[in-house]
Amino acid sequence: MKDLSKYQGIFPAFYACYDERGAISPRRVRDLTEYLIGKGVTGLYVGGSSGECIYQSVAERKLLLENVVEAAGGRCVLIAHVACNNTADSRELAAHAEGLGVDAIAAIPPIYFHLPPYGIAQYWNDISAAAPDTDFIIYNIPQLAGVSLSSALLREMLKNPRVIGVKNSSMPVQDIELWRDEGAIVFNGPDEQLLSGLAAGAVGGIGGTYGVMPELYLKLYALVRRGELDRARELQDACCQVIYRMCSGKGNMYAVIKAILRRRGGPDLGGVRPPLTDVQPEDLPMIVETAARIDALIARYC
Repeated sequence: MKDLSKYQGIFPAFYACYDERGAISPRRVRDLTEYLIGKGVTGLYVGGSSGECIYQSVAERKLLLENVVEAAGGRCVLIAHVACNNTADSRELAAHAEGLGVDAIAAIPPIYFHLPPYGIAQYWNDISAAAPDTDFIIYNIPQLAGVSLSSALLREMLKNPRVIGVKNSSMPVQDIELWRDEGAIVFNGPDEQLLSGLAAGAVGGIGGTYGVMPELYLKLYALVRRGELDRARELQDACCQVIYRMCSGKGNMYAVIKAILRRRGGPDLGGVRPPLTDVQPEDLPMIVETAARIDALIARYC
């Protein structure tokens, strides 16, 4: 029986790190890795939605993961999202990730064409077979992938001994209960419901806003584990208000996050890759206010 206890906790979804020309910046990748590990996170989820993976080439995704692994130096758990919209590239990234020694790989289902469940299972199993010594995590994000994980499909996937669980980014908390009852470990995906997800049995969270305020999510996780639910609920509500504010800009949320991170003294990660929209001048007051709000919440709760 595998010991899966290492997957419990807070896993920031790693952001894309670009230089001034918009190319992957190895130095900035290493800077962000050091910054997040220094905050005490359990691990990092690399190459997912928050990492703008669908706008990057296979070579760029390899370069980014290589620098995360080198900078991390075994100090945290690493999960590499390796899915591309074709099996061959996904398998190449899976084999590459295993060669680097990551703890697990993850994959969304194929997007655009809606494959039948047996086709999705074949896609995931083909990816997993390219990394035969590495744990595999299903990434369920139906609002973007256009495909929802079902209990029947999960049961089929759990026949693969490398499949350990689900990163669940669907909004219904009930899904966490369903996948857990099937024998999978489950990571909460929507940052707005980390508290609810943990209460439903999630082992931890993987989140796109964790990186800009890791202190708050680490505290929220600790409060839940200690049973201080009233305080946890208060903090979750505060985090949600920050998220809603970050989503109110004209620029893409990840562009806003990177600007807030810089303002809070974190590493400079550059902008976002087109067609994502970078920060706009009218976003600047919101960015200043939100950075101050995060700092005030850290002072209050942490």
